[in-house]
Amino acid sequence: MLAPQQYSAMSEGPKKTKYSATRRLLLKQKLLKKAGVLLVQEQSNKVTERESTLNERVPPLKLSGLSVQELQELCKELHRKCDTVDEARYDIEAKVLKNEKELVDLNAKINELKGGKRPNLKRVKKSADAMLGALTEAKLSSKADFKSNLKTVKKDKKEEEKADPGDWRKNVESMSGMEGRKKLFNS
Repeated sequence: MLAPQQYSAMSEGPKKTKYSATRRLLLKQKLLKKAGVLLVQEQSNKVTERESTLNERVPPLKLSGLSVQELQELCKELHRKCDTVDEARYDIEAKVLKNEKELVDLNAKINELKGGKRPNLKRVKKSADAMLGALTEAKLSSKADFKSNLKTVKKDKKEEEKADPGDWRKNVESMSGMEGRKKLFNS
């Protein structure tokens, strides 16, 4: 049984919001400003982090004072490094493609388990009279089509005999003993 306070709470309807519309607008503006500041700060952090990792991984080249032979060796070494990086990139791309294909297959299985992909339905504007007319036409045509689509079946004489056994006592007497078993075996 409900307490008297619960009766009054049920009859009040929807609760009023705690904040006025102007207060909510002000809070929304403050949140958007704060999000903008955080976004700019995050982007600048990404740029500085990228520059520091590039400086760490790729030291600057010192080409001054090198002979032709040393420059050729440096080029060969850089070429070998480029080859290893390309091989690693190719392997990673192959793994990514494999994972994407697997994801597509798993999503297809999920959709299949859910009952297949449902097509997007288009909204059709029809008046009430047009819908009613289409509905009554469908009912009338379905009754006529049903009778015309029925197949006629012709029974053979043997099937009619099997379907109509006649007096069951005669059937039992004729099938009793070895003669009845021979009839069953022969037919």
